[in-house]
Amino acid sequence: MSQEATKGRMLTFNIFRYDPQEPGDKPKMVKYQLEETPGMTVFIALNRLREEQDTSLQFDFVCRAGICGSCAMVINGFPTLACRTLTSKYPKGEIMLMPLPGFELIGDLSVNTGKFMRELAERLKLWLHPISDDIDVHRLEAPMDPAEAAKLYELERCVECGVCVSACATAQMRDTFVGAVGMMKLARFELDSRDGRELEDFYHVIGNQDGVFGCMTLLGCQDNCPKDLPHMQQIAYLRRKMAVTLV
Repeated sequence: MSQEATKGRMLTFNIFRYDPQEPGDKPKMVKYQLEETPGMTVFIALNRLREEQDTSLQFDFVCRAGICGSCAMVINGFPTLACRTLTSKYPKGEIMLMPLPGFELIGDLSVNTGKFMRELAERLKLWLHPISDDIDVHRLEAPMDPAEAAKLYELERCVECGVCVSACATAQMRDTFVGAVGMMKLARFELDSRDGRELEDFYHVIGNQDGVFGCMTLLGCQDNCPKDLPHMQQIAYLRRKMAVTLV
């Protein structure tokens, strides 16, 4: 087989470029072309573009396996993970890349999701509040019911990529909205039998328009979550719990 016959198609990437730390720089879209290879992901393509064509291109990655959530970006209008998006998904070979909206821009496709998640954790107190303050390091751990452990594990699969926040219309209109990721993580502790907080404690945190009652149920979080987490199920669960608290 000739070399011409084995060559892949030519992909066209239209990438958002802007460095807010560079004086005088302005937002713009820059086009790049790259030959597609078998099994190529958007993440692989970005690495090749940075290595072969433009070393100044900014984007984030850590694990390259859809676990860290670092490479989240908007690909052809949909927020998702670059490392789990095959270029073969786009038959026309045209791919537009934008940074996730709703987060502080670091540069180009890189946004500061860590700052958002840290502030969210502090605001919602997303850590276990033990029923008893009496800590005994020699005491045996209390066994957990397997069904409860399975529920908690399901909610712990969140990789904090920020996709659900960028896909949420409410979060884009109101920056005080906790978003699906906040409610998912809070539901995890409400379900945990080891947590000593009462429904009233959770109500004071999310029982308002910035929490469960602000969700417009447009399913953006559920439809775009790269880990297929049950966001709407947990939001509905918390909403019922908060409604009971009001009675």
